[in-house]
Amino acid sequence: MSATTVITGDAEALAVAAELAAEFREGAAERDARRRLPHAELERLSASGLLAVTVPAEFGGADIRAETLAEIFRLLGAADASLAQIPQSHFVYINVLRRQGADEQKKFFFGEVLEGKRFGNAQSEAGTLHIQDIRTRLARRPDGLYVLDGVKHYSTGALLADWIPVLARADDDNLHVAYVARDAPGLTVVDDWDGMGQRTTASGTVRLESVPVPADRVVPHHLTFQGPQLHGAVAQLLHTAIDAGIASGALAEAVEFVRTKSRPWFESVDEGHATAADDPLLIQRFGELAIRVRAADALLAAAARAVDTARAGLTDATAAEASIAVATAKVTAAEAAVEAGSALFEVSGTRSALDSLGLHRHWRDARTHTLHDPARWKVQHVGRYVLNGTKPPRHGLL
Repeated sequence: MSATTVITGDAEALAVAAELAAEFREGAAERDARRRLPHAELERLSASGLLAVTVPAEFGGADIRAETLAEIFRLLGAADASLAQIPQSHFVYINVLRRQGADEQKKFFFGEVLEGKRFGNAQSEAGTLHIQDIRTRLARRPDGLYVLDGVKHYSTGALLADWIPVLARADDDNLHVAYVARDAPGLTVVDDWDGMGQRTTASGTVRLESVPVPADRVVPHHLTFQGPQLHGAVAQLLHTAIDAGIASGALAEAVEFVRTKSRPWFESVDEGHATAADDPLLIQRFGELAIRVRAADALLAAAARAVDTARAGLTDATAAEASIAVATAKVTAAEAAVEAGSALFEVSGTRSALDSLGLHRHWRDARTHTLHDPARWKVQHVGRYVLNGTKPPRHGLL
């Protein structure tokens, strides 16, 4: 597999994303209904060059703005939230290499990405004390080779990846990321994800049994959090963009359904409104929903600009402002996605609930995706920052 395109700038990246989103939207409901994994669609994504747009310019990439990347994910999320979710970790682990990779590591892996190769992830674990309780071990042998042992869950994209970044603790208990080839001996990816939403992300289980890892494939991730950083802000920005996209996609489906399929309520007809789209109560509800979705989109763009500003001059203050801006947008977008996904049925009527139409995927995707991390803690950090000037923590989830 090789990319047929190397994207050179922000405008080109947005144009490619819009074209792909329109293409991916066509089969999204069918893929969800059949739980058909998007093999062909991911190949299109790789071949488009879109997965390499954050590679630094000195390594041949477009190095696009965060604002552009967020809009790419919003467009993809509006078309197919499962498909948009798969490359989220891909860009996160490109960012890890930007921050902590050695020059030779950057040269090698950025070259892989420019050729269309995809990163998955093996990060979360089940049954541990909490999400940061990582028990997968990365042990160094006397010959310098590392060995990985552990079990990972919710490993989005791993099944369809070329490289799987694995979060693990080394002998000193510090966190590292090991970039492991998908076909490495001892590595097994199990397609056992059965979530009610985002059904085609292949977010299954990764088993690691004495998996050998060369030393030049290991990056010291713990160093990321020893100074001002944007790791968490960028990762959460992409989640925010997916939520905003889901909200936008659900609203668009509702508009189309009411305009073309919904029957007017008889009392509305009695008052002189011939179509459902003329019903003043529906007009009111659509206005409310449009305001929520536009607010989410606006806060997403503002958060992305804060990330770009911080990247241009990274300090404790700019990093904190970026994290708070992203947290604010994330809370708003999550609420908008769940509300729009549910209100789709409220405004469209009984027929919209037919399983064969697949309109419920928007709510299921929203409800599933917004569980990634609790909005209530983001609200806490925003409040502490505004009221007391307390900077948000550097734990990578904010």
